[in-house]
Amino acid sequence: MDNFANASFEPDVIAVMQDALEGAVSTLPHPVSSSHIKSIAETILRSASEGERDPKALQTMALLELQISPRK
Repeated sequence: MDNFANASFEPDVIAVMQDALEGAVSTLPHPVSSSHIKSIAETILRSASEGERDPKALQTMALLELQISPRK
């Protein structure tokens, strides 16, 4: 998440990102790994910084990227 050290978001955008993160994580089987949460959060941060504001779109993009990313 080093790429976002200087990122700044309005409170309403933070709320949208939080909704997207919670929605995405709630769809994953338990136990949810911290690496999955980090990947989802990074995708949401990147997408929000590019202008996406729809929580469902942020959630979907994060889950799709998690699906196609190489396993560590």
